[in-house]
Amino acid sequence: MARKPRIEFDGAFYHIITRGNQRQNIFKDNEDFLKYLQILSKYKSQYKYFLYAYVLMNNHVHLLFETQETPLSKILQGISQSYTVYFNRRYKTSGHLFQGRYKAILCDKDEYLLSLVKYIHLNPVRAKMVRIPEEYQWSSHASYAVKPEKRGITDENQVLRMFSEDKTKARKQYRAYISDGITVKKEDIYLTIDQRILGNERFADKVMEKYDGVIGQTKRKNEYTLPDIASGIEKIYGITLKQMREKGKSSDISLCRKVLCLTAKEYGYQGKEIAAYICKDPALITRHLRERKDLKGETEEVINKLKDLRSNVNSQA
Repeated sequence: MARKPRIEFDGAFYHIITRGNQRQNIFKDNEDFLKYLQILSKYKSQYKYFLYAYVLMNNHVHLLFETQETPLSKILQGISQSYTVYFNRRYKTSGHLFQGRYKAILCDKDEYLLSLVKYIHLNPVRAKMVRIPEEYQWSSHASYAVKPEKRGITDENQVLRMFSEDKTKARKQYRAYISDGITVKKEDIYLTIDQRILGNERFADKVMEKYDGVIGQTKRKNEYTLPDIASGIEKIYGITLKQMREKGKSSDISLCRKVLCLTAKEYGYQGKEIAAYICKDPALITRHLRERKDLKGETEEVINKLKDLRSNVNSQA
């Protein structure tokens, strides 16, 4: 399957995970950790990105970035290549240090900034490397929990202001937030739409519509009507629009609802339009969008059926 293009634009907010090739360790001692932070700082000065949080683990890195004018791909390429050159020279090795393709999830900053900071800073605790995040040296937790002796690479002010405009109170409240015992679940952080977006349907629609041209999407804007799509589904599955609108919970009807929603999204319809058409709650559409990967084959089958139906009509005209 072809890789989906990265979603990149000025002001994009990402949770980035980059791993060692074949999960090998990318940091062997403190000098390695320090070198990676130096490289982060160098490219931050060069490309002016915001770094809200980081944690450097033995074989992977978590970063919380907000880009400005420079695309994320260029920033990460520079960081990874620079560190790989350093690592290979130091340890007299060669080849790829990092896994081929880093993971970059575009996130709704307003909704997920605090949760992601907490998730990242508690990574060493979840890995049972330390009891509390203060015991782990290679994360940005300390820049939030205590006043740094000098300006570091973390842009913590925006997060701290979410607690209080008073920095001392903000740091105290941040520490309480981190230690409150409420877990940020992994599934909540990685429950993405289209494998690339963390946010609700409204956020996803805003991103996809505004940046379609940039990210290389080929959305077929309203090429077919919603009744056309429902008709195509009926011809394939024998399930009518009336059945999809009713409260029936049979697996066949449920599948057809999902496929209708996903096909309609492919043709540029808003979630609220689809919800109104099938007489369902818009929240249902959001849940269905997360099944794009699993239902890709079924969606493509409906798209092909629509093309066939149109071709047959044109040939008879």
